[in-house]
Amino acid sequence: MPTILEKITEIEAEMARTQRNKATMHHIGLLKARLAKLRRELIEPKGSGGGTGEGFDVAKTGDARIGFVGFPSVGKSTLMTNLAGVYSEVAAYEFTTLTTVPGVIRYKGAKIQLLDLPGIIEGAKDGRGRGRQVIAVARTCSLIFIVLDVLKPLEHKHIIERELEAYGIRLNKSPPNIYFKKKEKGGINLNAMVPQSQLNMETVKSVLSEYRIHNADITLKCDATADDLIDLVEGNRAYIPCIYLLNKIDQISIEELDIIYKIPHCVPISAHHKWNFDDLLEKMWRYLNLIRIYTKPKGQLPDYGAPVILHHDRRSVECFCNKLHKTLIKELKYAVVWGSSVKHNPQRVGKDHVLNDEDIVQLVKKV
Repeated sequence: MPTILEKITEIEAEMARTQRNKATMHHIGLLKARLAKLRRELIEPKGSGGGTGEGFDVAKTGDARIGFVGFPSVGKSTLMTNLAGVYSEVAAYEFTTLTTVPGVIRYKGAKIQLLDLPGIIEGAKDGRGRGRQVIAVARTCSLIFIVLDVLKPLEHKHIIERELEAYGIRLNKSPPNIYFKKKEKGGINLNAMVPQSQLNMETVKSVLSEYRIHNADITLKCDATADDLIDLVEGNRAYIPCIYLLNKIDQISIEELDIIYKIPHCVPISAHHKWNFDDLLEKMWRYLNLIRIYTKPKGQLPDYGAPVILHHDRRSVECFCNKLHKTLIKELKYAVVWGSSVKHNPQRVGKDHVLNDEDIVQLVKKV
Protein backbone atom coordinates (compact mmCIF):
# COMPACT_ATOMS: atom_id res chain seq x y z
CA MET A 1 0.00 0.00 0.00
CA PRO A 2 1.49 3.39 -1.01
CA THR A 3 2.47 5.78 1.81
CA ILE A 4 0.98 9.28 2.17
CA LEU A 5 4.15 10.82 0.69
CA GLU A 6 3.96 8.50 -2.35
CA LYS A 7 0.27 9.41 -2.86
CA ILE A 8 1.16 13.14 -2.66
CA THR A 9 3.96 12.69 -5.23
CA GLU A 10 1.54 10.79 -7.52
CA ILE A 11 -1.10 13.56 -7.37
CA GLU A 12 1.51 16.31 -7.89
CA ALA A 13 2.79 14.45 -10.98
CA GLU A 14 -0.75 14.10 -12.35
CA MET A 15 -1.40 17.84 -11.78
CA ALA A 16 1.82 18.68 -13.65
CA ARG A 17 0.73 16.45 -16.58
CA THR A 18 -2.82 17.85 -16.79
CA GLN A 19 -3.27 20.66 -19.28
CA ARG A 20 -4.95 23.69 -17.70
CA ASN A 21 -8.08 24.89 -19.50
CA LYS A 22 -11.78 25.31 -18.76
CA ALA A 23 -12.52 21.64 -19.47
CA THR A 24 -9.98 20.39 -16.93
CA MET A 25 -10.58 22.98 -14.15
CA HIS A 26 -12.93 20.70 -12.18
CA HIS A 27 -10.45 17.78 -12.42
CA ILE A 28 -7.58 19.98 -11.16
CA GLY A 29 -9.88 21.22 -8.35
CA LEU A 30 -10.54 17.60 -7.37
CA LEU A 31 -6.81 16.79 -7.33
CA LYS A 32 -6.08 19.89 -5.22
CA ALA A 33 -8.74 18.81 -2.70
CA ARG A 34 -7.22 15.31 -2.50
CA LEU A 35 -3.77 16.85 -2.03
CA ALA A 36 -5.03 19.10 0.79
CA LYS A 37 -6.59 16.09 2.58
CA LEU A 38 -3.37 14.07 2.32
CA ARG A 39 -1.31 17.03 3.58
CA ARG A 40 -3.65 17.31 6.59
CA GLU A 41 -3.06 13.60 7.33
CA LEU A 42 0.68 14.24 7.10
CA ILE A 43 0.44 17.19 9.52
CA GLU A 44 -1.96 15.48 11.94
CA PRO A 45 -1.42 11.70 11.66
CA LYS A 46 -4.45 9.69 12.82
CA GLY A 47 -4.26 8.63 16.45
CA SER A 48 -1.02 10.46 17.17
CA GLY A 49 -0.78 12.51 20.32
CA GLY A 50 2.10 14.24 22.02
CA GLY A 51 3.76 17.61 21.78
CA THR A 52 5.93 19.36 19.26
CA GLY A 53 9.15 17.66 20.35
CA GLU A 54 11.86 18.49 22.88
CA GLY A 55 13.11 22.06 22.70
CA PHE A 56 10.32 23.27 20.44
CA ASP A 57 7.45 23.85 22.88
CA VAL A 58 8.09 27.43 24.06
CA ALA A 59 5.52 29.13 26.34
CA LYS A 60 3.81 32.09 24.68
CA THR A 61 4.52 35.38 26.47
CA GLY A 62 4.13 39.08 25.75
CA ASP A 63 1.82 40.96 23.38
CA ALA A 64 2.97 39.28 20.15
CA ARG A 65 5.19 36.48 18.91
CA ILE A 66 7.62 36.56 15.97
CA GLY A 67 9.30 33.49 14.47
CA PHE A 68 12.54 33.57 12.44
CA VAL A 69 12.28 31.09 9.56
CA GLY A 70 15.01 30.41 7.00
CA PHE A 71 17.62 28.07 5.65
CA PRO A 72 20.64 27.18 7.81
CA SER A 73 23.43 29.80 8.07
CA VAL A 74 21.53 32.86 6.82
CA GLY A 75 22.10 34.89 10.01
CA LYS A 76 19.00 34.16 12.14
CA SER A 77 21.02 33.63 15.33
CA THR A 78 23.13 36.76 14.77
CA LEU A 79 19.93 38.76 14.25
CA MET A 80 18.45 37.27 17.43
CA THR A 81 21.58 38.11 19.45
CA ASN A 82 21.75 41.71 18.19
CA LEU A 83 17.99 42.41 18.42
CA ALA A 84 17.12 40.79 21.74
CA GLY A 85 20.50 40.52 23.43
CA VAL A 86 19.90 36.77 23.87
CA TYR A 87 22.85 34.59 22.98
CA SER A 88 21.93 32.09 20.29
CA GLU A 89 24.90 29.96 19.26
CA VAL A 90 26.58 31.30 16.11
CA ALA A 91 29.09 29.44 13.94
CA ALA A 92 30.24 29.29 10.32
CA TYR A 93 28.76 25.81 9.77
CA GLU A 94 25.14 24.87 9.03
CA PHE A 95 22.56 23.66 11.62
CA THR A 96 24.21 25.46 14.58
CA THR A 97 20.77 26.10 16.17
CA LEU A 98 19.06 22.77 16.92
CA THR A 99 16.21 23.92 19.21
CA THR A 100 13.98 26.99 19.50
CA VAL A 101 15.80 29.88 21.21
CA PRO A 102 13.38 32.45 22.72
CA GLY A 103 14.11 36.12 23.39
CA VAL A 104 12.14 39.30 24.15
CA ILE A 105 12.34 42.86 22.84
CA ARG A 106 10.41 45.92 23.99
CA TYR A 107 9.24 48.32 21.29
CA LYS A 108 6.84 51.25 21.76
CA GLY A 109 5.84 49.79 25.12
CA ALA A 110 4.98 46.36 23.70
CA LYS A 111 6.66 43.19 24.91
CA ILE A 112 7.38 41.08 21.81
CA GLN A 113 8.61 37.49 21.99
CA LEU A 114 11.18 36.43 19.35
CA LEU A 115 11.79 32.79 18.44
CA ASP A 116 14.99 31.76 16.66
CA LEU A 117 13.87 28.53 14.96
CA PRO A 118 16.29 25.90 13.60
CA GLY A 119 17.06 26.18 9.88
CA ILE A 120 14.64 24.36 7.58
CA ILE A 121 15.55 22.49 4.40
CA GLU A 122 13.62 21.70 1.24
CA GLY A 123 11.16 18.92 2.02
CA ALA A 124 10.55 20.20 5.59
CA LYS A 125 6.78 19.88 5.08
CA ASP A 126 7.31 16.14 4.48
CA GLY A 127 9.18 15.76 7.77
CA ARG A 128 12.78 16.21 6.63
CA GLY A 129 15.25 17.69 9.14
CA ARG A 130 12.72 18.26 11.98
CA GLY A 131 11.04 20.69 9.55
CA ARG A 132 7.55 19.74 10.65
CA GLN A 133 8.17 20.83 14.25
CA VAL A 134 9.76 24.09 13.06
CA ILE A 135 6.78 24.93 10.84
CA ALA A 136 4.33 23.90 13.62
CA VAL A 137 5.90 26.55 15.90
CA ALA A 138 5.78 29.09 13.03
CA ARG A 139 1.97 28.54 12.85
CA THR A 140 1.60 29.93 16.39
CA CYS A 141 3.36 33.24 15.56
CA SER A 142 1.72 36.66 15.08
CA LEU A 143 4.36 37.54 12.45
CA ILE A 144 6.98 35.56 10.54
CA PHE A 145 10.42 36.88 9.62
CA ILE A 146 11.73 34.91 6.63
CA VAL A 147 15.49 35.47 6.80
CA LEU A 148 17.28 35.15 3.45
CA ASP A 149 20.92 35.44 2.44
CA VAL A 150 21.15 38.22 -0.15
CA LEU A 151 24.06 36.41 -1.87
CA LYS A 152 22.03 33.21 -2.42
CA PRO A 153 19.47 32.80 -5.26
CA LEU A 154 16.01 34.34 -4.72
CA GLU A 155 14.59 30.88 -5.46
CA HIS A 156 15.21 30.17 -1.73
CA LYS A 157 12.35 32.60 -0.96
CA HIS A 158 9.95 30.56 -3.14
CA ILE A 159 11.10 27.25 -1.61
CA ILE A 160 10.36 28.47 1.94
CA GLU A 161 7.00 29.90 0.81
CA ARG A 162 6.07 26.52 -0.70
CA GLU A 163 7.08 24.67 2.48
CA LEU A 164 4.93 26.97 4.66
CA GLU A 165 2.00 26.99 2.19
CA ALA A 166 1.93 23.18 2.18
CA TYR A 167 1.63 23.25 5.97
CA GLY A 168 -1.46 25.48 5.88
CA ILE A 169 0.27 28.85 6.48
CA ARG A 170 -0.91 31.66 4.20
CA LEU A 171 1.61 34.52 4.09
CA ASN A 172 0.39 38.14 3.75
CA LYS A 173 -3.07 36.98 2.73
CA SER A 174 -6.50 37.42 4.28
CA PRO A 175 -9.17 34.67 4.48
CA PRO A 176 -11.16 34.36 1.21
CA ASN A 177 -14.40 36.35 1.16
CA ILE A 178 -16.66 33.30 0.69
CA TYR A 179 -19.84 32.48 2.61
CA PHE A 180 -20.14 28.73 3.15
CA LYS A 181 -22.80 26.83 5.11
CA LYS A 182 -23.57 23.11 5.13
CA LYS A 183 -27.22 22.04 5.11
CA GLU A 184 -29.25 18.84 5.37
CA LYS A 185 -30.76 18.76 1.86
CA GLY A 186 -31.24 20.82 -1.30
CA GLY A 187 -27.96 20.13 -3.12
CA ILE A 188 -25.24 22.69 -3.84
CA ASN A 189 -26.51 26.26 -4.16
CA LEU A 190 -23.85 28.54 -5.69
CA ASN A 191 -24.17 32.34 -5.92
CA ALA A 192 -21.46 34.64 -7.32
CA MET A 193 -21.58 38.34 -6.43
CA VAL A 194 -18.60 39.14 -8.70
CA PRO A 195 -17.61 37.60 -12.09
CA GLN A 196 -15.62 34.37 -11.61
CA SER A 197 -12.56 33.60 -13.77
CA GLN A 198 -11.82 30.13 -12.32
CA LEU A 199 -14.65 28.67 -10.23
CA ASN A 200 -17.83 27.28 -11.74
CA MET A 201 -20.54 24.90 -10.52
CA GLU A 202 -18.73 21.81 -11.83
CA THR A 203 -15.43 22.69 -10.09
CA VAL A 204 -17.21 23.52 -6.81
CA LYS A 205 -19.14 20.23 -6.88
CA SER A 206 -16.00 18.17 -7.61
CA VAL A 207 -14.06 19.85 -4.75
CA LEU A 208 -16.92 19.44 -2.25
CA SER A 209 -17.64 15.83 -3.31
CA GLU A 210 -14.07 14.95 -2.20
CA TYR A 211 -15.08 16.13 1.32
CA ARG A 212 -18.43 14.27 1.02
CA ILE A 213 -20.36 17.55 1.08
CA HIS A 214 -23.37 17.34 -1.23
CA ASN A 215 -25.65 19.96 0.35
CA ALA A 216 -24.38 23.49 0.98
CA ASP A 217 -24.99 27.19 0.35
CA ILE A 218 -21.99 29.04 -1.12
CA THR A 219 -21.75 32.75 -1.91
CA LEU A 220 -18.61 33.94 -3.66
CA LYS A 221 -17.94 37.59 -2.76
CA CYS A 222 -14.55 37.69 -4.53
CA ASP A 223 -12.95 36.19 -7.64
CA ALA A 224 -12.14 32.92 -5.88
CA THR A 225 -9.97 29.96 -6.87
CA ALA A 226 -10.29 26.24 -6.08
CA ASP A 227 -7.48 26.73 -3.50
CA ASP A 228 -9.57 29.40 -1.70
CA LEU A 229 -12.54 27.02 -1.51
CA ILE A 230 -10.33 24.18 -0.21
CA ASP A 231 -8.81 26.50 2.44
CA LEU A 232 -12.31 27.43 3.58
CA VAL A 233 -13.54 23.80 3.80
CA GLU A 234 -10.35 22.60 5.54
CA GLY A 235 -10.76 25.41 8.09
CA ASN A 236 -7.29 24.95 9.62
CA ARG A 237 -5.38 27.61 7.70
CA ALA A 238 -3.24 30.18 9.53
CA TYR A 239 -3.21 33.64 7.89
CA ILE A 240 0.03 35.23 9.12
CA PRO A 241 1.74 38.47 8.01
CA CYS A 242 5.33 38.04 6.89
CA ILE A 243 8.40 40.23 6.34
CA TYR A 244 11.34 39.05 4.19
CA LEU A 245 14.68 40.04 5.73
CA LEU A 246 17.44 40.09 3.13
CA ASN A 247 20.53 39.77 5.28
CA LYS A 248 24.24 40.47 4.58
CA ILE A 249 23.69 43.70 2.59
CA ASP A 250 27.20 44.77 3.65
CA GLN A 251 28.46 42.44 0.89
CA ILE A 252 26.55 43.96 -2.07
CA SER A 253 26.63 47.22 -4.08
CA ILE A 254 24.27 50.23 -3.79
CA GLU A 255 22.76 49.42 -7.23
CA GLU A 256 21.87 45.89 -6.07
CA LEU A 257 20.38 47.35 -2.88
CA ASP A 258 18.06 49.60 -4.95
CA ILE A 259 16.74 46.53 -6.80
CA ILE A 260 16.18 44.62 -3.52
CA TYR A 261 14.10 47.50 -2.09
CA LYS A 262 11.54 46.92 -4.88
CA ILE A 263 10.66 43.42 -3.59
CA PRO A 264 7.30 43.65 -1.72
CA HIS A 265 7.22 43.00 2.08
CA CYS A 266 11.03 43.15 2.16
CA VAL A 267 13.59 44.84 4.46
CA PRO A 268 17.31 44.66 3.57
CA ILE A 269 19.46 44.40 6.73
CA SER A 270 22.90 43.48 8.00
CA ALA A 271 22.43 41.49 11.22
CA HIS A 272 26.18 41.54 11.92
CA HIS A 273 26.62 45.33 11.58
CA LYS A 274 23.07 46.15 12.89
CA TRP A 275 22.29 48.09 9.70
CA ASN A 276 18.70 49.18 8.95
CA PHE A 277 17.27 47.85 12.26
CA ASP A 278 15.14 51.04 12.66
CA ASP A 279 13.38 50.37 9.35
CA LEU A 280 12.89 46.72 10.35
CA LEU A 281 11.36 47.54 13.77
CA GLU A 282 9.03 50.17 12.26
CA LYS A 283 7.80 47.71 9.61
CA MET A 284 7.46 45.00 12.28
CA TRP A 285 5.19 47.30 14.34
CA ARG A 286 3.05 48.07 11.27
CA TYR A 287 2.64 44.39 10.31
CA LEU A 288 1.81 43.33 13.90
CA ASN A 289 -1.10 45.81 13.77
CA LEU A 290 -0.92 46.71 17.47
CA ILE A 291 -2.19 49.87 19.20
CA ARG A 292 -1.17 51.56 22.50
CA ILE A 293 -3.75 52.71 25.07
CA TYR A 294 -2.63 54.78 28.07
CA THR A 295 -4.35 54.50 31.46
CA LYS A 296 -5.27 57.54 33.56
CA PRO A 297 -6.10 57.13 37.26
CA LYS A 298 -8.59 59.74 38.54
CA GLY A 299 -6.94 63.04 39.45
CA GLN A 300 -3.53 61.95 38.11
CA LEU A 301 -1.55 62.33 34.90
CA PRO A 302 -1.74 59.56 32.26
CA ASP A 303 0.80 56.73 32.60
CA TYR A 304 2.78 57.03 29.34
CA GLY A 305 5.47 54.62 30.54
CA ALA A 306 3.40 51.40 30.45
CA PRO A 307 0.73 51.42 27.69
CA VAL A 308 -1.83 48.63 27.43
CA ILE A 309 -1.24 46.91 24.06
CA LEU A 310 -4.28 45.79 22.04
CA HIS A 311 -4.61 44.26 18.58
CA HIS A 312 -6.20 46.49 15.93
CA ASP A 313 -9.06 43.97 15.43
CA ARG A 314 -9.84 43.75 19.17
CA ARG A 315 -9.70 47.32 20.54
CA SER A 316 -13.03 48.06 22.21
CA VAL A 317 -13.27 49.38 25.79
CA GLU A 318 -14.39 45.85 26.77
CA CYS A 319 -11.19 44.33 25.28
CA PHE A 320 -9.18 47.00 27.12
CA CYS A 321 -10.84 46.05 30.45
CA ASN A 322 -10.27 42.32 29.83
CA LYS A 323 -6.57 42.96 29.16
CA LEU A 324 -6.29 44.67 32.58
CA HIS A 325 -8.40 42.16 34.53
CA LYS A 326 -11.18 39.71 33.63
CA THR A 327 -13.57 40.92 36.40
CA LEU A 328 -13.20 44.63 35.56
CA ILE A 329 -15.89 44.68 32.85
CA LYS A 330 -18.59 43.62 35.36
CA GLU A 331 -17.75 46.58 37.61
CA LEU A 332 -17.52 49.15 34.77
CA LYS A 333 -20.01 52.04 34.84
CA TYR A 334 -18.50 54.01 31.93
CA ALA A 335 -15.11 55.06 30.53
CA VAL A 336 -13.75 58.55 29.92
CA VAL A 337 -11.64 58.78 26.75
CA TRP A 338 -9.23 61.42 25.39
CA GLY A 339 -7.89 60.95 21.84
CA SER A 340 -8.73 60.54 18.16
CA SER A 341 -11.53 57.97 18.69
CA VAL A 342 -13.89 60.54 20.30
CA LYS A 343 -15.50 63.77 19.02
CA HIS A 344 -15.03 65.68 22.29
CA ASN A 345 -12.04 65.55 24.65
CA PRO A 346 -12.79 64.08 27.15
CA GLN A 347 -15.90 62.01 26.31
CA ARG A 348 -17.90 59.42 28.22
CA VAL A 349 -18.24 56.11 26.35
CA GLY A 350 -19.63 52.62 26.91
CA LYS A 351 -17.96 49.20 26.70
CA ASP A 352 -18.53 48.87 22.92
CA HIS A 353 -16.63 52.07 22.01
CA VAL A 354 -13.72 51.37 19.62
CA LEU A 355 -10.40 52.91 20.70
CA ASN A 356 -7.59 54.29 18.50
CA ASP A 357 -3.80 54.23 18.89
CA GLU A 358 -2.52 56.39 21.80
CA ASP A 359 -5.96 57.08 23.29
CA ILE A 360 -6.07 57.84 27.03
CA VAL A 361 -8.70 55.94 29.04
CA GLN A 362 -10.02 56.47 32.55
CA LEU A 363 -12.38 53.76 33.89
CA VAL A 364 -15.22 54.64 36.27
CA LYS A 365 -16.58 51.75 38.34
CA LYS A 366 -20.12 51.20 39.64
CA VAL A 367 -20.53 52.33 43.24
